Amino acid sequence: MYAYQSLSEVARYLYRPPRTRQDCADAIARVSTATAWAHDGDTLTLAVCRNDSRHVIGEILLKLADARARQVEIGWVFHPAHSGRGYATEAARAAAVAAFGPLRAHRLFARLDTRNGASVRLCERLGMRREAHLVENDLDATGWGSEYIYAALSHELAR
Repeated sequence: MYAYQSLSEVARYLYRPPRTRQDCADAIARVSTATAWAHDGDTLTLAVCRNDSRHVIGEILLKLADARARQVEIGWVFHPAHSGRGYATEAARAAAVAAFGPLRAHRLFARLDTRNGASVRLCERLGMRREAHLVENDLDATGWGSEYIYAALSHELAR
């Protein structure tokens, strides 16, 4: 996790600075004690590995944003050395199937930095539509950032 979460080129599209080694250890400890999938904020984080290796190349996150309305946020972070090979698409597609299947989501959505072209393309490959463009809605150390919201309903991705 530290190999990619510590990179400034990865963190520039996230809503936080690069993670330290201790930040990663703390995140792994939280992930390993995840709660049941029942309440707002419950999160499932999955490590992504290639079939031929146990080396973690990224992660997929599913967060129960609204339990009553069955709204699930999806997110991903991957090491840039593994980009362009379809790993993120394969992992995100599997997570979407799980969200709409056993996790019973009604709506799956992703929030992403408007400058993150790779994530825009991934959302579109998954069949998600752009629902919103939030202009200068986030302020960090580098200034104002804007965000896209992509989403799909269960019956839309079932097609």
